[in-house]
Amino acid sequence: MKYGLRRAFMFRAPRGVDLLEYIREFASKENIRAGLISMVGLLVNPSIGYYNIEKGVYEEIKLKGIYELLHGSGSISLRENKPFVHIHVALADKNGKAYGGHLIRGEVYIAEIIIIEFIEENQIKQENQ
Repeated sequence: MKYGLRRAFMFRAPRGVDLLEYIREFASKENIRAGLISMVGLLVNPSIGYYNIEKGVYEEIKLKGIYELLHGSGSISLRENKPFVHIHVALADKNGKAYGGHLIRGEVYIAEIIIIEFIEENQIKQENQ
């Protein structure tokens, strides 16, 4: 399957929302079925996960306080015909100690987000007709 670029979005998430849920709702509202996500900012009390291969589950790491979102990247795809947002983050505390993993949740203090939307090549032809 081949994909092309469709649209690009650049925006800030409102303070106080859950970052993952906000992006999921944005993708649903904009009908984004495939995309690439990049972001920076500050998160409050984030939870990240480490995938335990033996158990087949994410082990949650709960962080308390405000953390610099050094970088977040991920993808938007479809799961059960709804947008599925998968993000990995690099975070730093006030002392510069870094943490990383799968984003489970994080309250936005500041979040600047870029989403590049992809579309299947055959849909590009249909949209241009």
